[in-house]
Amino acid sequence: MGTLVYGNSNLEIEFDDRVLAHLQAVIVAKLRRDEGFLFSWKDEPGVGDGRSCIWMHRSIPLYFKYPASQPPAVNRLWLEALTVSANSPGGLRIVEEPAS
Repeated sequence: MGTLVYGNSNLEIEFDDRVLAHLQAVIVAKLRRDEGFLFSWKDEPGVGDGRSCIWMHRSIPLYFKYPASQPPAVNRLWLEALTVSANSPGGLRIVEEPAS
C-alpha cells in the first residue's frame, strides 16, 4: 500500500500502489496547471467506512510514498477516466479501471 501525505497536518491516506500511481499522475497534472479541485474517496472500514474529501491546491504540501521500488504500469484509459472525473464539478473520484 502506498501513502498520500497531504498538508501540514500530515493527513496520511493509504491506497493500493497502482491506484496511487494513477492518482498521482492526475493530481500532479492539475496542480501544474494551477487548478485546485476536490478529491474524494471511500474510507476503509477501519476508519468509519464513509467518504472523505480534501481540497487539492498547489500551495498545500503533498507527498507520495510507495513501498515498492518499481512503479506500476500506467493504463492510459484509466488516466483519461480519472482526469474526466477530476475536471467535473464533483471533483476527482476513484473510478473503475477500464480494460486497456
